[in-house]
This record gives sequence, structure tokens and C-alpha cells, in this order.
Amino acid sequence: MNGRLCLLSAFSILFQPGVSAQAQPQDSYKKWLNEDVRWIATSRERAAFTGLKSDTQRDDFIVAFWERRNPTPGSTENPFKMEHYRRIAYANMHFAGKMPGWRTDRGRIYIVYGPPDAIDFHGSNPYQLASGVKASTDPFEVWHYKSIAGFGSDVTVRFVDKCRCGDYRQVSAPSDEHELPLPDSPVD
Repeated sequence: MNGRLCLLSAFSILFQPGVSAQAQPQDSYKKWLNEDVRWIATSRERAAFTGLKSDTQRDDFIVAFWERRNPTPGSTENPFKMEHYRRIAYANMHFAGKMPGWRTDRGRIYIVYGPPDAIDFHGSNPYQLASGVKASTDPFEVWHYKSIAGFGSDVTVRFVDKCRCGDYRQVSAPSDEHELPLPDSPVD
């Protein structure tokens, strides 16, 4: 009974008005490029992928993409790929708000560089100005990495929640030589 329901469900999706079988794979390739590997694919890889003409070429490209990143090439398991998707899931679970976690600044840093070695959390701290006006600091986090290849050691990343809505944005401290550059804005 379960098998029949799955088969009927699959047919109903494929034969819905306005939904072609051809559109579904295209959507999965678009999702792969614009979501799954958005933060790790190079601009050269993105350009090459968008220039492919067939699904077979796209499938071969995706296999080669992950194999280039596999720490044990030729093996059936790819620890890099597994860790990458684990990081996306973590980002979606812990950093989501107005947008999916993978699209946030904290999500991007987490996906690309992994979990920080330490995090300093700072909530909103109230204070009073000399004029008597009450104010408070915005909540912020400082992530510390012992080392990141290409950036050096003692790397920090700062995030501020200016809206106080859980949307922590990366901020730069121009005087800090160990600050990661601001992330590229997501492109739709």
C-alpha cells in the first residue's frame, strides 16, 4: 500500500498542469548552484556550470566538483561533502530568522570556515547617557578562530543584531588585521 501511494504521489507531481518533468531537474540544478554550494563554489566553477548544455554534463560536473574536494579521492565516502551538508543543516537550524540560516552572515561563515573555536555572546546592555536618556547596546557575538587557512591565526568575526530581531550581521573592524572580510551579498 505504501509503495502505491508513493507511486501515485510521484505521478501526481509529474502530471500536474504547468509542471513538466523537464522543469524539476532544472530546479534541482539551480538549487544546487544557488543554495547548496553557493558559498564554496568559485566564480570560475559557477560560470562553467551555467554554461553546460545537458543534464548529463551537469551531473558529471557535480560529481567532479565534490571529488575535487574529497580528502580521499576515489573513495565512496566524501567527508568534505558530508561535513558541508552538516554545516548547512546546522546553519538552518541555529541561524534562521527572516531568511534561511544558510543565507545569513553567521550561516555563511559557519558553512565556509566551520564552527568557531570560541564565541563571546553579548546581550543588549542598558546604560544611561549623561543627559539622563536611557539607551542600550545592540546584542553582538564575536567568533574566534585559532587559525583559518589563507587568513592566518587568531581570526575574529563580529556580528551585530542591530534590529534586535536575531538577524546578526557581520561587521568589520578595519583596524583588526585578523578580521575576516565581509561576506559577498547573496545574489538571486
